Amino acid sequence: MDFKHELVFPDDGLPFKMFVFEGREGNYKVSRHWHRSVEIFLVLEGTMDFYINTEQFSLGKGQFILVNPNEVHSIDCPHPNFTIVLQIPSGLFEAYVGNVESMLFCRSSPAQDAQLVDLIADIYESHDNKQCGYQFRMLSDFYKLLYLLVTSYRILEVDEERRRQNKNLEKLSKITDYVNENYTEDLTLEGVARVFGYSPTYLSKMFHKYAGVNYKSYVLDLRTEAGYRLLMNTRQSVLEIAIECGFPDSRSFANAFRKRYGMAPTEYRKNRR
Repeated sequence: MDFKHELVFPDDGLPFKMFVFEGREGNYKVSRHWHRSVEIFLVLEGTMDFYINTEQFSLGKGQFILVNPNEVHSIDCPHPNFTIVLQIPSGLFEAYVGNVESMLFCRSSPAQDAQLVDLIADIYESHDNKQCGYQFRMLSDFYKLLYLLVTSYRILEVDEERRRQNKNLEKLSKITDYVNENYTEDLTLEGVARVFGYSPTYLSKMFHKYAGVNYKSYVLDLRTEAGYRLLMNTRQSVLEIAIECGFPDSRSFANAFRKRYGMAPTEYRKNRR
């Protein structure tokens, strides 16, 4: 299958991730991928073409698209745009909707769509201005958004075909959740396969088919991403970060970091600061 699994990490201190879409200059594409998070793209300026499975959606100013967990999607931005992206981990809904495997959201009425757009715009404004107490305002609007999603956008009856489509991706998602929670440990393919009652061969094939990478690369990417966040948000040494993120030494972390970000961790930290 020609799509990959995407890792989604909430922003530090927040239960969600919010950012400006990286294709704002235009002439930019995002290949087919999936993740366990609910994702909302809100276009504030310009246009973009969005694809969910095989269906195309053309978005203009003030329009948004809602992507469900485990939904394969891609993006084409031939023209400049300014788009806000909000990613909400599906685990936030589990206590309220039960089995997230059957969780599905769809567009609602124009009035409710306008309310959703206003909430996301307000969250971004608070995030961008960072005035005193902005975190509380962001969280207040964010939980209003969650309430709107589960009360006005959720489809209660999910058809059997949709359930079958989600089944294998959800199976892998449970494994990736386990890996995400334990990536600092010695996570061998054999050990993880044993935890879930699979053979190492079956688990390896599952990663290749549905995550688009092999198991070893997935764990390495996870550790490197965690190292990046510590590098940008702490004053820990490269060795301390490497050990905390599950690397055997600073050299292995530096090699993985350089491969992903194009320069050594110390150089990257210096340039960003």
